Amino acid sequence: QVQLEESGGGLAQAGGSLRLSCTASGPIGAIDNMGWYRPAPGKQRELVATSTSAGKTNYRDSVKDRFTISRDNARNTIWLHMNTLRPEDTAVYFCNAEIRPILGLRTFNYWGQGTQVTVSS
Repeated sequence: QVQLEESGGGLAQAGGSLRLSCTASGPIGAIDNMGWYRPAPGKQRELVATSTSAGKTNYRDSVKDRFTISRDNARNTIWLHMNTLRPEDTAVYFCNAEIRPILGLRTFNYWGQGTQVTVSS
């Protein structure tokens, strides 16, 4: 089955950096949009950064100019390089990918298990 594996979360000080990674594996035919989401307290998951297979990126306003998403289509992998971290960036970060399984005719959204990012003052 298709799976998303995340890593790179941890503890950072305010102003520091972390790099998250997410790799999709399994019977993958194609991946379109792929990116990172995080939940606000008591709320649904919100977009942090996404990238299409063609390299078009989208960022939420609060992380623009601080976070950078990158992608390697050949390895089915994305990274989120987080710079100038703030305590309010603390969250569980979830990888999401829009994937057409091999032999499939449509795409499905897949989610990783989440990786914890904690930023201290």
